[in-house]
Amino acid sequence: MQEKPIRVGIVGVGNWGRYGHLPALQLLPQFKIEAVSSRRKEYAQGIAGQFGIPLVFTDAFELIRQPDVDLVVILPPAPHHANLTRAVIEAGKDVYCEWPLTTTLADTEDFLRRAEDAKVMHAVGLQRRMGPSARYVRDLVAGGYVGEVRSVRMHVSMNFFQALRPSDLAWTIPPKNFSHVLSIYGGHFMDMLFHIVGSPASVSAEVANQFPEITIIETKETFSNSTPDQVLVIGKLTAGFVYSIQIEGGKRNNSGLQIDITGTEGDLKISNPLSFQNPNDNLVEGSQGNGEALEALPIPASYSNLPPSTLDASVLDLAHLYSACANDRATGTRTVPNFADALRMHRLIDLVVNSSSIGKRQTLTSN
Repeated sequence: MQEKPIRVGIVGVGNWGRYGHLPALQLLPQFKIEAVSSRRKEYAQGIAGQFGIPLVFTDAFELIRQPDVDLVVILPPAPHHANLTRAVIEAGKDVYCEWPLTTTLADTEDFLRRAEDAKVMHAVGLQRRMGPSARYVRDLVAGGYVGEVRSVRMHVSMNFFQALRPSDLAWTIPPKNFSHVLSIYGGHFMDMLFHIVGSPASVSAEVANQFPEITIIETKETFSNSTPDQVLVIGKLTAGFVYSIQIEGGKRNNSGLQIDITGTEGDLKISNPLSFQNPNDNLVEGSQGNGEALEALPIPASYSNLPPSTLDASVLDLAHLYSACANDRATGTRTVPNFADALRMHRLIDLVVNSSSIGKRQTLTSN
């Protein structure tokens, strides 16, 4: 590992930044948060005082130019990622950008090309695949726990994205912002699922909008809405077996995650009563043979190499991603989700939308 901590500058410190990124980075001795930027000076100063951050900026581009910053973390909503991320790459610095990486496929392709040409480390916030449970199940599948996989089913639901939304989520309404249930939750969980079981070869989808009007809670303003809150996807993976996915927003009760993996020799189940802000990691259960009850499969301690903490599992997933970033930076490996992964996911989401729009199955290319 590197002798000196990686000096981090954070652009944008909203809810996820305060709840997730700042505690995750402070947990890891490989990092030192050197600077923070927010358009609201008093707010940034408050964050800096709370987390012991030396430098405060109201101009994000001034932070990006700081010689004392090695890694820039881009956390504003997706519509603001383009100019900021390009500026980081042009400065020759490593970059972490939150998911969704961009609002358009063209920008995502451009980001990847620029980052590769500049030879900077690039990471995207698809941290679900980095959690201990996801990595453990991936190894179980690869090791033949279920035999040959026959089918995979995933259901993800959340209370968010209802017809009533707080003002700080108003940016999720315009379709051009690429910040809806399919892009955000679909991106995170489909990335995790396909990292476990392999890449999809085809998609057939229904994308539905059941909340045609959105009301902002604080102001009572009402906006027409055309973004999805229900998504159904079926298809085959490159290995030849079938999968099905349902993602639904605005679920009042009993929301969360469930994944079922069926094989020739056994079964695996991954579940969590919440799909975000999870106090605990996903429960992993499995059984082998015929007619056997599922039993909990404790996640081996070797899948968690983080310092002890009381942080939620959702934050620890992020800490695992950052830990892998530090190791990649020190060793030259490439284990973290990066802009190439973001490009593949953006293409997949566009295919899901297109399949629903034209009513035809879509086939994925290999690149």
